This record gives sequence, structure tokens and C-alpha cells, in this order.
Amino acid sequence: MKFISTPTRYGAAAQIFHWLTVALVGAAYLISSGGPEARVYSPERAAQLGLHETIGMCVIAVLVLRLLWRLIDHVPQEPEMPAWMLFSTRLVHWLLYALLAAIPLTAIAGAWYEGHPVTFLGVGGIAPLLAPAQAFGQSLMELHTTLGNVIIWVAGLHAAAALFHHFVLRDRVLLSMLPFGRIRSTHLTVAAPPARGERKPAGS
Repeated sequence: MKFISTPTRYGAAAQIFHWLTVALVGAAYLISSGGPEARVYSPERAAQLGLHETIGMCVIAVLVLRLLWRLIDHVPQEPEMPAWMLFSTRLVHWLLYALLAAIPLTAIAGAWYEGHPVTFLGVGGIAPLLAPAQAFGQSLMELHTTLGNVIIWVAGLHAAAALFHHFVLRDRVLLSMLPFGRIRSTHLTVAAPPARGERKPAGS
């Protein structure tokens, strides 16, 4: 597999960013404690909270690197599909990007407004950089919880759509983000360049 994306498959770098994001989001969701402030910040849950917050900051870091990589790399061409389906695909992609940014940022801001440091394992607690505003901080934490549930549903819809493309439409959408699996030539939409010395047919 190539490091850079091809017209039909994401490269190694893009796939690493994608699947690392999946793993981080899944881990953060599974170890999140939730509940009232006293429960979340209780001493017996300090290690769990620290790990959750660390994963959240890693999500932000991976997201930034992933978006920067998109400026360098190119996205594989979409297989032929109805316009509404293509629009839905792009909408879900950018919705996921927005959620990946909003979820950890609301948690960080909410913690600081509530007067709590944010823990990054190996570094320690990052003291609040915002003036205390308890009510607003609680609202942000509630929004963080809601968005955390939303991204699981959106990601599930995204995965279901990929499976639909693979098993029903039988195109290359799913395979383009996997390091294995042969993409059949019938799925290609990129025309091969004419051979050297060969004249391009008129009208093409």
C-alpha cells in the first residue's frame, strides 16, 4: 500500500489517521464516567478521568494532523453514485470532523469554567485558563455528553453506509479505506492516459 492516496484508495497515512481516530473515539466513549460533577471529579475516578481527558486531547492532535495531511494528500475519487448520495457522504464526513473538534473542546472549556484542571497523562494537570463560570461550564459539559452520544450514532450511520456500498452497491467505498482487498478494475472511474505516441481520439 502506498503512503500517498491513489485515485481509488486512501494511502497509508490517511488510513492510519482514520483508524487511529476510530480507536481513540471508541476508547474515550467506553471509559467515560458521565454523571454529575461530584461523580466525574471524585478522587476514586481520577485515573479514569485523566485517561479520558488525555485521549480527548489526542483526538484533537490527530484531527489537526489529519486536516493538515488533507492539504498535502488528495482524496480518492468517489465511484459513480446519485447526487443526493454524494452530498450525504460529504455532509457526514464534515459533520464527523466538526464533532471531533467540538467534543473535546467543549470538555476542556467546560472543565476550566467549572474550575477544574484538565489532565494530560505524563504532563500533569493543565490549570484553568478561563475565568470561573460554573453554570456555563455545566452547560458545556452537558453539551459535551450529548455530542459524545451523537458522534457514536453518526459514526454508526457512516459505517452502515460503507457496508451498504460494499455489499449492495458493490463499489470500492469501503475497500478504499482498508489496507487489504482487491479493487476490481470495473470500479475505476479514472481513464488511463494515452500511450506515448498514440493520438487522442477526436471528440474525446
